[in-house]
Amino acid sequence: MMKTQKSLLIKIFVVQCLLVLCVAQDFDFFYFVQQWPASYCDTRRSCCYPTTGKPDEDFSIHGLWPNYENGKWPQNCDRESSLDESEISDLISTMEKNWPSLACPSSDGVRFWSHEWLKHGTCSALGERAYFQAALDFRKKSNLLENLKNAGINPRNGEHYTLESIKKAIEEGVGHSPYIECNVDTQGNHQIYQVYLCVDKTATDFIDCPVFPRGRGCGSKIEFPPFSSDHDEF
Repeated sequence: MMKTQKSLLIKIFVVQCLLVLCVAQDFDFFYFVQQWPASYCDTRRSCCYPTTGKPDEDFSIHGLWPNYENGKWPQNCDRESSLDESEISDLISTMEKNWPSLACPSSDGVRFWSHEWLKHGTCSALGERAYFQAALDFRKKSNLLENLKNAGINPRNGEHYTLESIKKAIEEGVGHSPYIECNVDTQGNHQIYQVYLCVDKTATDFIDCPVFPRGRGCGSKIEFPPFSSDHDEF
């Protein structure tokens, strides 16, 4: 009887493991999402700078998100998982700079990274370190700020730009068309918030997006807000 129960438990465990693996691999592509940090802050929601210091006025990583071509996405594919900081110890300093948390209260980013890993990373079919390394590599490869500057768009000069000019600059630099999401500041001005690029399901290369997300649209003129000069922290 004991042998039968043990055999049954092993079979159940194997099935559960296979189910988690299938769910993790059952997606079509990734959205690689970067945000303009000051646009996160320059709303009624406000923000808190990380405990590691004020972020650069440059695009930072929001996440690397598995998605389906029907517009839906998997999430929380392994609820028993947890972020193992030892797996990414050599990446922490780079993540603090390029993947900061602006949520309140101020933090060192670990809670944010843990959320991204549990919600999205566990569905990526990548190991923890490979998942975070891939996102950092795609940020470097996309080089949004430099691509914009090469097209005569300087986000730090306070000018407004058209949506098409921003999309064209990124497409020429990356080789694939982005999706641009905007939000509005407290005066109702449209500002660039997030840039979506698509990545193949092996997290190897940028690809043409099979489908664009349904985010907030942009007005005819878009600004890149600076961090407030009135405070060190919102």
